[in-house]
Amino acid sequence: MDDRYDVVIVGGGLMGSATAHFLAAMSPGLAVAVVEPDPTYEFASSVRASGGARRLFSCPENIAMSNFSIDFIRAFPEAMAVGGERAEVDWREGGYLFIVPPSGLAVLEANHAVQRAHGVDARLLSPAELAARFPSMRVDDLGGGVHSPGDGWCDPSSLLQGFRRKARSQGVTYRQDRVTAFAVSGGAVRSATLATGAVLRAHAFVNAAGAWSGEVAAMAGMRLPVAPLRRFEHYFTCATRLEPLPYVKDLARLAFRPEGEGYSGGLVSGEAARGFHFEVDHGWFEREVWPALAHRFPAMEAARCHRTWSGLYEQCELDGNPVIGPWHSGCANLFTVAGFSGHGMMHAPAAGRAVAELVLHGAFRTLDLSRLGYGRVERGEPYAERGIV
Repeated sequence: MDDRYDVVIVGGGLMGSATAHFLAAMSPGLAVAVVEPDPTYEFASSVRASGGARRLFSCPENIAMSNFSIDFIRAFPEAMAVGGERAEVDWREGGYLFIVPPSGLAVLEANHAVQRAHGVDARLLSPAELAARFPSMRVDDLGGGVHSPGDGWCDPSSLLQGFRRKARSQGVTYRQDRVTAFAVSGGAVRSATLATGAVLRAHAFVNAAGAWSGEVAAMAGMRLPVAPLRRFEHYFTCATRLEPLPYVKDLARLAFRPEGEGYSGGLVSGEAARGFHFEVDHGWFEREVWPALAHRFPAMEAARCHRTWSGLYEQCELDGNPVIGPWHSGCANLFTVAGFSGHGMMHAPAAGRAVAELVLHGAFRTLDLSRLGYGRVERGEPYAERGIV
């Protein structure tokens, strides 16, 4: 039996559910279906994310998406309430801190200038200023840092469930199933076949399948350079109580933030083998993360790891930036919102709104994200972040 919708979204994680919400909000009565194989989201990147949201980027589009998304997350509990029940996401405005050695200072300063030009409250700090503000930090080998006090983090699982609950209250249909094939003809996707045998027809299809988006794109004959990259997140404590820390990141991809009585974070290896690997390397913290922590914060010499879990980045192999937009040269009604390479949670509200605008109006109405379109993939022209990613 064929089911007909206006829009079919493949993937019901944060990106798919945010897109569904904005479609329903902009066009009440629109028939939207979200196809999600696992409503528990056991392996979804959304619920395994660190929850950080920051404006410290070099690409103006990423800064603009963060500006919108952070304000949206702040207002999320009230704006996304359903039936009088607030959608709490535990937003913590603890700030972000990027630190670099002297060799990275020129790029940090250039990026800071871009951030300030786009309205970001970001403060360039010398090593002496870093030491005064964060006395537990070793700074003798640093060139400087940038601190953005208005950034922070939230609970990504609650954010996902809030979007999903709101979308369903707006009439969006969630189908527990998996897309196994697209029917393509005349330069468009005509239908999606599901694992149960159902066929969904629609005017527009959205690929929001995260780490699986490359496989979904291939069903339509589209080459999308997005691959799953395993990363580890750790919860650890320090025997010594430190001053309140922001979300700290460096060029070696060490990243961690306060969480309860301890800290949550890790160190991502961009060289890790691609694939849907969820096995946990319980020695990773001891070998890679702990030495980096202890070097930067000597008190962390006594850090103790209590828990380690794995998750997937939907890594865009072209340049680390997302692909947002239609496939103009192939199936013009197939829209992609994937490849965020670790920045998906913080940009989901802005990206979901942007794709909804494209689907409904054929163009961006608020943020111009044209440079993040699929055209750069076809041309082989990377558009990458500079400095810390």
